[in-house]
Amino acid sequence: MQPLRRPANYLTRALRSASYPLYGIWYFLRRPYFYPLFVGRILPLSIISLLVYFLLFAFAFLPQLAFLVIFHGWAGAIINATVLVLGEGLVIIQGLFEGFFVDETRVDVFDATLLERGLDDLVAPQRILFPDAPTPVKMLGKPTTRAEYQPWSLTQIAELIFFLPLNLVPWVGTPAFIMITGARLGKLSHYRWFKLRGLDKKQMKRELSFRSWDYLWFGTVAMILELIPVFNFFFLLTSTAGAALWAANMEERANIRVGRPVTAEDQVVRRDSDEPVYHDDPV
Repeated sequence: MQPLRRPANYLTRALRSASYPLYGIWYFLRRPYFYPLFVGRILPLSIISLLVYFLLFAFAFLPQLAFLVIFHGWAGAIINATVLVLGEGLVIIQGLFEGFFVDETRVDVFDATLLERGLDDLVAPQRILFPDAPTPVKMLGKPTTRAEYQPWSLTQIAELIFFLPLNLVPWVGTPAFIMITGARLGKLSHYRWFKLRGLDKKQMKRELSFRSWDYLWFGTVAMILELIPVFNFFFLLTSTAGAALWAANMEERANIRVGRPVTAEDQVVRRDSDEPVYHDDPV
């Protein structure tokens, strides 16, 4: 059974991390105190999203479909042209709206989820909290430091544009586009968690390398949800809740606490786990 242990471990990690965006949908829908965050801030943007996709499908879908039919046949062309147009819409929406209007709401969802899981001590150093409030959302006061769910950057949008032509490649192009862009999306999903823990860039890079496989599959599922027209802003919030639930589970399972140096034995355990490493810098 030894040769099967490593593949089984990778499969288990992939299924577990891929389940969190879906778990986030269930979690979000069962907590009505999240609804005002969606209705008040995101619903208007969803209407704008509908307009963007309507225009793209009305004027850009058929010409691209006609071109792709030459190389893919009708079945492959319809799938690839659809994903291609959805990707174009995603580039427009991210460039115009997501980074400027949605990020604050995603921070609120992430922090409120951590609060409900009892991680007040993780959020409190960087945000004013109202402990007597009736819901985790109402507990949230203004951040005391810069609060980003994930940093907005032209690099991310440029990568989306750069990899969009992969959808022109028959059969493998569309899955490759979703997985490549999803891998980056997954790595950004815990940017807020890293900041709450006070990690610097070097420590973030180490954490990302430990869980690169897991972030690939979380991001792939989140990317598929984000490509769904009209509902993409809603799924941005539910995937954020899923990322926070994942972080909360790792916090609860962590067996290395703040204030204790990381030992060689800890590093061996860490290679087979997705739990976060807590340590004090020696300097």
